[in-house]
Amino acid sequence: MDIAIRSGYVVPVVGEPIERGTVLVTGGQIAAVGPDDEVAVPEGVRTVDAAGRWVLPGFVEAHGHLGVHEEAEGWAGQDTNEMTDPNGARLRALDAINPADSGFADALAGGVTSAVIKPGSGNPIGGQTVAVKCWGRSVDEMLLRHPVSVKSALGENPKRVYGEKNQLPSTRQGVAAVIRDAFTRAQDYRARRQHAAEEGKPFDRDPTLEVLVRVLDGELPWCQHTHRADDIATALRLADEFGYRVVINHGTEGHLLADEIARREVPVISGPLFTTRVKVEVRQRTLANPGILARAGVKVAITTDHPVVPINFLVHQVTLCVKEGLDRGEALRTITVNPAEIMGLDDRVGSLRPGLDGDVVVWSGDPLDVMSRALRVFVAGREVYTYDEQAREGRVLDPYYRESARP
Repeated sequence: MDIAIRSGYVVPVVGEPIERGTVLVTGGQIAAVGPDDEVAVPEGVRTVDAAGRWVLPGFVEAHGHLGVHEEAEGWAGQDTNEMTDPNGARLRALDAINPADSGFADALAGGVTSAVIKPGSGNPIGGQTVAVKCWGRSVDEMLLRHPVSVKSALGENPKRVYGEKNQLPSTRQGVAAVIRDAFTRAQDYRARRQHAAEEGKPFDRDPTLEVLVRVLDGELPWCQHTHRADDIATALRLADEFGYRVVINHGTEGHLLADEIARREVPVISGPLFTTRVKVEVRQRTLANPGILARAGVKVAITTDHPVVPINFLVHQVTLCVKEGLDRGEALRTITVNPAEIMGLDDRVGSLRPGLDGDVVVWSGDPLDVMSRALRVFVAGREVYTYDEQAREGRVLDPYYRESARP
């Protein structure tokens, strides 16, 4: 789709804001970003007047459960955790996403155009994550990248799930042992596979170990659910032992180990931040955490962990983190370019620059002002959400209704 959004206050995130700027999208990608008088708009391109508005890239949710933990569906829409096998590396969130989940419409209303969807934290090894756009008829149409990482969990969740079954792992040492055993088997599997290839012999593949080898080889990061400082230390210890790229997810007590996390250049996806202290390991939850981590030199993204916090509140979490010490200049990066870089998506989304996808949001004002709202949302140049200021309601374009489908 070709469109030119003109005369707005353009915030590319990766560069300085532009007064009276234009974002030109052609063929679904950003073709140019700059002042109005420096961006030539080809004849026939649809123009959107954004005068008096802010123009930003679509936000990126780095850790959520859209479509796999459906809202208002009870058990029928709960596909987040396959809590029957402690090692679910072969499982794929991709296979459980329902695009009709109402959370996707909420995402667009909150300016979120891309989301990394992850299995839950009931297993020590939960499965493969996937990045999607927040609009489309099927997950295959929405697909941004798959797999993006592998989800793992330490702490209360897996020990509770399997402790109730009276099986391994029922303690923190058991959870770590399951992960360590899995990677040890993956190392042995990789060696056997290589030997078979060198000998020209057939080799029986194992889908679970194939995924873990990709983690060992550095192809996929290890998204480690962890809250408490001692669990964060275990996450770092395991990563040191096996040499994989770890991403701390949640990191509720990350501020207590900020120097160690920064020294290893481990990124943190912080949140959810609008919750009460619902269990022991989040008793030190604080909105100051992202700011402390960022000041220590940690690359930080902020997450809602939707549906724990509604995904359209993503930017509001950032606003309150600024109030509690997060640098304002860094704030928008925590939901745009930082999550894109952490999850390996920055060649597609996260900022406004030529060559990236045309995911653009027109805001009524500064997104960090809680009174501002997303007015128009574009995915790959197609307008998918519009807010009617007079009717005081938003409308998502029905993805099932296409020009080609008209009678």
